[in-house]
Amino acid sequence: MYRHDDRVVVTLDAGGTNLVFGAMRGCEFVSEPITYPSNAHDLDLCLDTMVKGFREVIESLDEKPVAISFAFPGPADYPNGIIGGYLPNFPSFRDGVALGPFLNNEFGIPVFINNDGDLFAYGEALCGALPEINRHLKEVGSRKRFRNLLGYTFGTGFGVGIVVNGQLNRGDNSCVETFCLPHKLKEGIIVEEGVAVRAIKRVYAEASGDYGHNLEPKEICEIADGKREGNVDAARKAFAEFGEIAGDAMAVAAQLIDGIIVIGGGITAARQWILPSLMKELRSELATLGGDSVRRVQMEVFDLDDPAEFEKFAKGNPKRINVRGTNLSVEYDDMKRIGVTFSKLGASKAISAGAYSFALAELDKREED
Repeated sequence: MYRHDDRVVVTLDAGGTNLVFGAMRGCEFVSEPITYPSNAHDLDLCLDTMVKGFREVIESLDEKPVAISFAFPGPADYPNGIIGGYLPNFPSFRDGVALGPFLNNEFGIPVFINNDGDLFAYGEALCGALPEINRHLKEVGSRKRFRNLLGYTFGTGFGVGIVVNGQLNRGDNSCVETFCLPHKLKEGIIVEEGVAVRAIKRVYAEASGDYGHNLEPKEICEIADGKREGNVDAARKAFAEFGEIAGDAMAVAAQLIDGIIVIGGGITAARQWILPSLMKELRSELATLGGDSVRRVQMEVFDLDDPAEFEKFAKGNPKRINVRGTNLSVEYDDMKRIGVTFSKLGASKAISAGAYSFALAELDKREED
């Protein structure tokens, strides 16, 4: 939707270690990134660093930006730009910071702040996976189009974002979350203990017996790939269990949202070891008390990165239905279907594209009002 828009929005990748500032036009970066330490332990120093970084980006542009838009960890009241609560990576923000109003006062342009999972999903819905899938469907002659998307990030935690009919679902409390769903294999435990960096490291340790290892997921993936010495079976088990638990949580949301699933984040480098168990969960069955079997997700679930599966996904099952009492007939495709794909933008760019698109959508709404 905004791939050809000429307006410029200033963005920020806010991490506990570094703040990376940039600017986007048409869902593409138009400035060199500027990086400063976050100074997250000291509120005044952190805010001064933000002002410095944003100011440098703005002064480097050949036109005035229309907004500042970025992701920041919660808890937060995102619509009002207020950050506050337990933020492990930004301890100085825990008592509450009116970050949006502060930056608006400094720069005199609208400021929009959201959760990174939300912006990942929004970027993929407007500038990434969703328009690409619909374009491909059109190219092969399919009449099917998709408007809803579930975006998941695999990394330090298990993030989610939901887009329905092109609109980001922010919830009534800025609290659309997936990390606190139940863990399939550990009763009473949150799902994020099975879908995060720490989960891969823990399961590898348990399966290999090497509790003192200091391997990161990238290195465990290299072991699974046979490119590094280590316990191959344990490495593959770590990613397979990760996929099983993630797929179990995704099945709940997929049934409710009925849309494309897009996955991003650093751990997706191990997708070949994650995807089989994840898809198995999405395609699994449950039973009624009478003994009948039903699909856990009522739609058929396809791997959209597999050309053969995409072909079946695009084709569907079209047929013609006669209209009673007339010589007319109508086309009916009785295949209910969704698909899973991995981000081609990458999580960081998708989040920035989401921030860019969100700002422009909000500004357009204000003009209409």
